[in-house]
Amino acid sequence: MAIRVALMGTGNCGALALRQLINDARFDLTGVWVSTEAKVGRDAGELAGLDVATGVAATGDLDAIIAAKPDCAVYTAMGDTRPREALADVRTLLSAGINVVGSSVGALQYPWGLIPDKAIHKVEDAAREGDSTVFFTGVDPGFCTDLLPFALAGTCQTIEQIRTMEIADYATYDGETVMFDVMGFGNEIGDLPILYQPGVLSIAWGTAIRQLAAGLGIEVDEIRDSVEQEPAPEDLNVAVGTIKKGTVAAVRFLIEGMVGGKPVIVVEHVTRLRADLRPDWAQPAHPGGSYRVEITGEPSYFCDIVPMSRNGGAPYAAILAAAGRIVNAIPDVVAAEHGIRTTLDMPLVTGKGLYTAT
Repeated sequence: MAIRVALMGTGNCGALALRQLINDARFDLTGVWVSTEAKVGRDAGELAGLDVATGVAATGDLDAIIAAKPDCAVYTAMGDTRPREALADVRTLLSAGINVVGSSVGALQYPWGLIPDKAIHKVEDAAREGDSTVFFTGVDPGFCTDLLPFALAGTCQTIEQIRTMEIADYATYDGETVMFDVMGFGNEIGDLPILYQPGVLSIAWGTAIRQLAAGLGIEVDEIRDSVEQEPAPEDLNVAVGTIKKGTVAAVRFLIEGMVGGKPVIVVEHVTRLRADLRPDWAQPAHPGGSYRVEITGEPSYFCDIVPMSRNGGAPYAAILAAAGRIVNAIPDVVAAEHGIRTTLDMPLVTGKGLYTAT
């Protein structure tokens, strides 16, 4: 029997997840929630960019989504700029007996030690009330900062440091909220958006740091973060508009999990709007961008991951990978014990049933 699933949020990730939910025979789409009035009433197929009519019209009413009684909700609505509201949505769904999987409430990937215990208990209480499960994942934070490092770490005899990296060209990325409000591209140098305010990076990627630490069986003493900005040498025309000369066009940030005064678990991001900016920073393994896992130990590893797609550049392919990881986790989330689940708890998803003849 198909799993009844609702989709929450049809932005870049949500639209790609919606496409799979419509096309994958494992799922029966019960509803689509949107935050933009212009999308209300539109067919799910149209919102997914498919030439099909599903008969499922988008709604802005959360109660209508709940009334359709899905087994699981895919939550990809914006969480970066509305964390409290997104967390409240998740609790409402869980208490109604609806399992939740998604990407945008990043703190729930591994919340312990990152957000207040009171907030965690509220989520656990809602899950207990509804006998439901919540699992948040993605790319980074996500499988490039937990699943892949764990797979490599499991072959080592000793480990001194794990470093995960995103090295990306965001010139083709069209998410204005992320580009301007979250990452601060186009800002004056030194004008830091919310993501780079003191301690925010450590919260946003602290889930990755603490989950890796838990998997390695070590305690992180503290999490440090830092950021560098690079100006545009001239006006740059990118997908979200024009980045003026002298404003932010490249960013490098670090989040370091310290153990005994040493950075043992490190997350590094290098994001450019043109490939030649700051050539001294890490370079991608493929034009457009890549992810990297480095392990210093015995043996050591230097592993590049390059998401690619026939339908878009590297940022598109990375979002597509996030959507795939989310949707393919649904059967295991529905089957899991109630509560907050992490990559450390979940079974390995192997891609079963995804083969398509060409």
